[in-house]
Amino acid sequence: MTISSSLNAGVAGLNANATRLATISDNIANSSTFGYKRAAADFASVVINGGSKSTYAAGGVRVSTMRLVDQRSSLLGTTNATDIAISGRGFLPVTRISEVEAGAGSYSLALTTTGSFRPDQNGILRTATGEVLLGWPASADGTVGSFPRDSSSGLVPVQIDTRSYVANPTSRVGLGVNLPATQSVAGAAGTPYDLVVEYFGNLGTSEELNVTFTPTVPAAGASNEWTVTIADGASGGAVVGEYVVTFDATAAAGGRIATVTTTSGGAYDPATGEVTLALAGGPVQMTLGRPGTPGGLTQLSDSFAPTTVTKDGTPVGLQTGLQIDQGGNLYATYDQGFTRLVYQIPVIDVPNPNGLVALSNQTYQVSPASGAMYLWNAGNGPTGSTEGFSREESATDVAGELTQLIQTQRAYSSNAKVIQTVDEMLQETTNIKR
Repeated sequence: MTISSSLNAGVAGLNANATRLATISDNIANSSTFGYKRAAADFASVVINGGSKSTYAAGGVRVSTMRLVDQRSSLLGTTNATDIAISGRGFLPVTRISEVEAGAGSYSLALTTTGSFRPDQNGILRTATGEVLLGWPASADGTVGSFPRDSSSGLVPVQIDTRSYVANPTSRVGLGVNLPATQSVAGAAGTPYDLVVEYFGNLGTSEELNVTFTPTVPAAGASNEWTVTIADGASGGAVVGEYVVTFDATAAAGGRIATVTTTSGGAYDPATGEVTLALAGGPVQMTLGRPGTPGGLTQLSDSFAPTTVTKDGTPVGLQTGLQIDQGGNLYATYDQGFTRLVYQIPVIDVPNPNGLVALSNQTYQVSPASGAMYLWNAGNGPTGSTEGFSREESATDVAGELTQLIQTQRAYSSNAKVIQTVDEMLQETTNIKR
């Protein structure tokens, strides 16, 4: 009956607008929630007996809801280095702290677009609501291995030990030294010159390299030749390398290295200008200079001048903080001024973000509707970069939600009026029988 279909349509309208009101309420309530994604109600008409022209039956309305996960909001700066957000598309991998504390070894994966991560009492990087940041661990030398990109099997909780000391051994030494050309000519005294270079071993100890430059004094003319002897103090002064360096005397490249001949120790590589020294504190690459190029060892004028002696490595350091770059690389910073890569945080992408299953605390799960996930390096492929000192703001536009609230209230009242009118008409129909 047409009048009963009107009643059904009015009831459907009440239900649809009640659902829309629920989404609006959720959105307004989370207007200050970082990373919140708007919920939206979508109405669709229902047609009954659409082919008939003589009668009309009201079908009413059907409502569906969805979370607009693909809507991005602006980033807000913070004072915490591990407040992380994604500038663009993609999600951070997280899991629940309860699973980490249970020690199962495998963790359920959840996705989020932002989080305020801080170390807890165990050094686990987590949010106040219990989401733990996941990443790929780096080895001691600061490299990240190969991990599956289509699964979370390689991800582990990010855990930082803030109470331990870390060695930062020296791996490279650069010698920028000018040798006096007047000492490699006939009649010169042939006095050797000494240079002491500090380096740090694998155990964080301070050691010394004793570098001696001895000129070759010819019987006549100029040899332009020096013997470079390198002794390791950590090995009791044992010679770890000896090299004969000949300098160019032409106008075009005067004073620059012409050739380097290895007498002992690691072979000289003319392409890099480096030699490898097998020291007691660990291997070190020493730069002597490339043939025909500026820098490294030179032979000019009459003065011995160590101009630019460089090295990496520092004394043992204690961790003081964390920082993340735009590529998702998480570095530990130390009080000696050096940094070390400890984790790489991938950015996860799915074909249909709106198909993700919404969970509490602004997290999501992969579903058949979202499509399969893929783990990208931050800033590569379709994904955005990771931003430290940042949080993503709520996607709620309060002014827009209030406008929809008024519209929903009016629609609800109108549907209620329809039901009231139908009830009165049914009463009139009932009274006809009396």
